[in-house]
Formats: sequence, structure tokens, C-alpha cells
Amino acid sequence: MKKVLLICVAAVMVLAIGCKKGNDGFIRYTDTAKFVIPKAYAITENFEQGSKGAYAAGDVQLSTGSWNFDDALIGNLSTDLRNGTWSVRLRNGKITMNFDVSGVSKLIIKHGKYGADPAAGWTLYISRDKGATYTQMGAEFNEASTTLVTDSFNVATNGPVRFQIRRTSGATTSRTNFDDITFKGIGDAGVVVGTPDTPPVDTTGTSKAATGRAIVVGPDAPPATGDNSNLLFGNPSGAVTALTSSDNYLIDAGYYVESYSASRGEPNWVSWHLDASNTTNATSRLDNFAAWSGLPATFFAVQSNSYSGSGFDRGHNCPSADRTSSVAANSATFLMTNMIPQAPQNNQQTWANLENYLRQLTVQGNEVYIIMGSYGAGGVGSLNTTVYNSIKNEGKITVPAYVWKVAVVIPVGNGDISRVSATTRVIAVNTPNINSINSDWTKYIVTVRDIEHATGYNLLSALPQSVQDIIENARDSGI
Repeated sequence: MKKVLLICVAAVMVLAIGCKKGNDGFIRYTDTAKFVIPKAYAITENFEQGSKGAYAAGDVQLSTGSWNFDDALIGNLSTDLRNGTWSVRLRNGKITMNFDVSGVSKLIIKHGKYGADPAAGWTLYISRDKGATYTQMGAEFNEASTTLVTDSFNVATNGPVRFQIRRTSGATTSRTNFDDITFKGIGDAGVVVGTPDTPPVDTTGTSKAATGRAIVVGPDAPPATGDNSNLLFGNPSGAVTALTSSDNYLIDAGYYVESYSASRGEPNWVSWHLDASNTTNATSRLDNFAAWSGLPATFFAVQSNSYSGSGFDRGHNCPSADRTSSVAANSATFLMTNMIPQAPQNNQQTWANLENYLRQLTVQGNEVYIIMGSYGAGGVGSLNTTVYNSIKNEGKITVPAYVWKVAVVIPVGNGDISRVSATTRVIAVNTPNINSINSDWTKYIVTVRDIEHATGYNLLSALPQSVQDIIENARDSGI
């Protein structure tokens, strides 16, 4: 039942009203006479995650969210001014946030001119209506600094806003670097920071098939059985490791378990356990896409370049950012047996936002059991509005029509099966595999039973039927 939102007035009302901060950053009424001050935040976009190597206009998923780069890229040449490895290089266009940040009171930007380019002018703009209109903030900067300098802007608003940095004067070929854009404010910024699970541009080419790679399972992999095991909540399709079951072939990759379809060239579903120990950032994202050398010889082996030129991303099932505890863990996620052809906006925005949210739950003291899959044929990628049922390779790779995920969220503890009850939170999401998809994953929340009816799978089958009947029919309310 939703609580009534109240505004708590400081000092005057402290003795009469008890309040607490909700997840949305507002103060809420409670039954305890205690006043809790919303916490301050500082969120920095350092441009170290995500990639954009060309000036052509396009969206890029960064650690803070999706940004639009128009005549701008993310560079790391010796002539780029940067704090770290990467920074923005803006030419004659603009960079714009595709998301809002709430409660921000100050924006801090590092900036300087690129290499020996002539000075150029740039201006900061702000939107208070989700990007429909922008107004100028402060005066134009004449960028002449040969080192990164820092400037801050006070933001006179309490509502959600987004920002745009726009080139406004100077030679059209002059370039300016920007780095470490920091939002400072009070309450819940509405931004979940995380490493996006988005593939870079495929530069492997198509003339030669990539060499397959074996699975290496290290000591950081989840246990084979019992608590924290990848298949604790059941085998949804009864997959087995047998050639007679080529379209429901069980693969235990150590860091996740899946049912693989040889005729579709992709998983039916992938199941894994997630907690804070899996995301320790002992390794960075490796991007070492490869075929899996362990596939039976009679199966078509999808290669790292098999999606090249298709308009679809190599979309992870088990995300790269869910497995950063070791090189072996991260490498396992880049096997093509963990990929589906996924519409770029579906992969880079909607699913990236959901993945970041689930990882954030583990930081808050939870563990999550996740099953992700896809079904049907017919998706729309980035090339045009045509529906594709398969991509090249003589139709041996199916483009799924829908992509789904089920996540069981429980506090960290032991005896996980026995701790799931009728009140346990279960998030079920089912999205169309199209490029025009909304970036808000909560718009695609369904029930577990909805996904079961669409796929024919028996999800969460290890739970008592009485528990399944309740939690599988419940629809999560979202964030």
C-alpha cells in the first residue's frame, strides 16, 4: 500500500511529526518522532565506461545513463586533455543527457582545449521539461586553456533536470575536451551508477572465423549445488547435456548455467546467482568475445564477428558487470553462447538500467537469483524498421522477438530456498526486442506466470507449489 507523501518542515515540526527519507529522496511520515535529513550525494560521470569512437551523432550508454553525442566522441589520444584514460572531445556540436537528475544544486565540469586547436566557445544549457526545451546557464566560455580547469554552476531548481554542453562559437574544426562532470545535491538523484553492459563496435571483421575459447572456472565461481548455486531455483526447461537434446542443451559455464538451442544459435535461458562478491571489480570489462570451443561438433558455432553489420548488439544474458571478480569470471560472460542478437536501444538502455538496478540491490544487502531468456522470432535493430527473423549465416542465428528476465530478491543469508515466502520480492520483465523501446524497464513488468505461458517453461520449480502460486502471480511495483 502506497504511503502518503508529506512535506516535513524543519525544526518547527520536529517535535510533532516523525519522518524518514524514502527511496525517492522525499521525507515521509513515520510513527517515530525522529527527523532524518536527506543525505548529500556527489555523482561523477568520468567517461571511463562506454565507448564512442566517431563524431557521427548517436547515443552512448555511460555509467550514469544514456547520453547523446552530436559531433563528439570519447577520445584518449595524447592530445586529449583527460583525468584518467578517456574524455569527451567535442567539435562543432553538443553532448546532451538523455536522463534527468533530481535534487541537484551544483554542476561541476572539467574542461580545456584539444591539442593545438584555436580557442572555441561553449555554453552550458539546462532543461526542466525532460529535454523538450533548454535555457542557457551562465555566460559562454571562450576555451583557451591548455590544461583541464574546473568550473562549477549553481542550479536554481528542486525538480528533475538534465544538461547540455553546446559548442557556440569559433572555428568549426576546433575541438574542446570535457571530463569528470559531477552532479552534487541532496536526496535521491534518481541515477543508479554502474558499468553498462554494452558491446563496443565489432572490429574483428567477417573474413575469418574467430578461434573458440574454453571455459575456465576459478574458485570465485558459485558452488555447483546448494545456496548461491546458479540453478538453485530449478531447471526451467528440463535441459540435459545430450546430443538428442540439441535445442535444449544444458551448459554449465561455472559462472552461469544455461539451456542452449543449436538451431537458434543462442541460449533459451541463462540462470545465475548474484551478490556483492561477484562485482568486486578485480578485473575490468574484457570485451574478449569468442565462440565456445566446447560446443558439440554438430552444432553451428556462433563466432565473435557473426553479428557484424546486422544492426543488432551482441547482447549478454549474464552481464559482464555481474562477473568482475576475476578474469575467468568476466571472460565467461563474453562467450557467444551467452549472447543473443539484441536491439541496441533494448540492450544499451532498457536492459542496462535493469541490470544496474539489480546490482544496486546487492550493495544494499541483498542477493539475487536471476533467470534471463528470449523467445520467438522477429526483432527490429538499428539499421531500419524492418523486422528480422534471423541474421546472416544462412539463418542459423535467430533474432528473438522478446527478451525476458525473472529476479528473486532476498536478504543475504543462508537456507535460501526455505527463506522464499509469499512476500518475497520477485521482479519479472518481458520486453519486445525492438530499437524503439522505452528505456524505463518498469514499463515492461509482468508476472512470472505471464512468462511461463509465453515460453512453456516451469520457472522457480524448486520452490513449494504453494509459494509458486502466490509469487508467480504477483506483479512487482517497480523501483
